[in-house]
Amino acid sequence: MGALQLKPSVPNPLLVGLVLAMLVSSAFGSRHRLLQRAMVQFRGPNATEEFLVGQNRARATVHLGPLKWSQKLAKEASRLVTYQRDKRICQFANLSSSEYGANQARGSYPMGPRQAVDLWVSQMQFYNHSKNLCAPTHDCSVYTQVVWKRTLEVGCAQASCVKGATSLAICFYFPPGNVEGESPY
Repeated sequence: MGALQLKPSVPNPLLVGLVLAMLVSSAFGSRHRLLQRAMVQFRGPNATEEFLVGQNRARATVHLGPLKWSQKLAKEASRLVTYQRDKRICQFANLSSSEYGANQARGSYPMGPRQAVDLWVSQMQFYNHSKNLCAPTHDCSVYTQVVWKRTLEVGCAQASCVKGATSLAICFYFPPGNVEGESPY
């Protein structure tokens, strides 16, 4: 009935080999995944600072206080960026049901935290604060999330994919911003 029966006194060499292969594969796979996870969160010792500096500079420009780094948000971002790297080859994640505000950046090069933040903040030039509008064909929501007045915390992670040829960075924000119809500051 689809079950493999073994005689207790005589070990099945095929089964023994299969079990050994699974154990070795599992041990090496776990080690490999741990090494991959270590590479995900940050690209270097200054990554946290690189994620924060550009965003806090943009906030200071519009007279807002700095964001504080959240380990909790960084872990959530790391979990998601790991999933995207492993399963989706660094494609953007669907964040429509997230409890956090979020920004994502994808580059077809080994992008660092500073480049990701620069991409988001560069949308400031297309945002008209007095009308709370973005120029056509641009996405200012990445900028407005950075400068959302009620947002206090940020946590980010990034990953390199496809042998380092592409990168994905994700930042989560709390409390979330980009409430439709509201001005960010």
